[in-house]
Amino acid sequence: MVSPQITNLVVILVMMQVSKKIPFEDPQTLMMVRAGYIISNVIIITVYAYTHFLINKKKDLTTLKYVEQPQMGSTEEPKLITTTIHQYDVDQMKALYKAQLMGVGMMAVMHLYFKYTNPLLIQSIIPLKGAFEGNEVKIHLFGQAAVGELKRPFKAAAGFMSALQGGAAGPSDKKSIEAAEKAGRGGAKEE
Repeated sequence: MVSPQITNLVVILVMMQVSKKIPFEDPQTLMMVRAGYIISNVIIITVYAYTHFLINKKKDLTTLKYVEQPQMGSTEEPKLITTTIHQYDVDQMKALYKAQLMGVGMMAVMHLYFKYTNPLLIQSIIPLKGAFEGNEVKIHLFGQAAVGELKRPFKAAAGFMSALQGGAAGPSDKKSIEAAEKAGRGGAKEE
């Protein structure tokens, strides 16, 4: 299967070519593109809200332990995180909401303040595609098993920025968890 990064690149390149042919100067065309962007974001928030509802309905209180790696360049030690699958999933959903809100905010500034119109078209497709490719949506909405790439804690998406940021979650193997517990760098179980 083709990686999401490759398909995103193809979508961006195709949509850049398509956007050159769209007459954004026409007010009616511009309103249709804006409407498409708004509809795309409404669909994303609806998918996220329904996934969040399913997480709360399932309320899996199985204990989850993993080692959180510090940010790159930080002098902090890796920290043991002990939580529940429900709380982990809720935290992941909060991160998705925040990322979507940041994207809408950046797009609003680019479009309303700087008057860029071409990104509206691309940002109507890429985040929508990303929402359906998200781990939480795959597990709770599409019913895929939480194994392999979908095993919690989720691995940070491979890429240049994730390498710089140190990744979202660290190892969850027994040896790493025991080492963190012995070092006393653990947190308390969240209820």
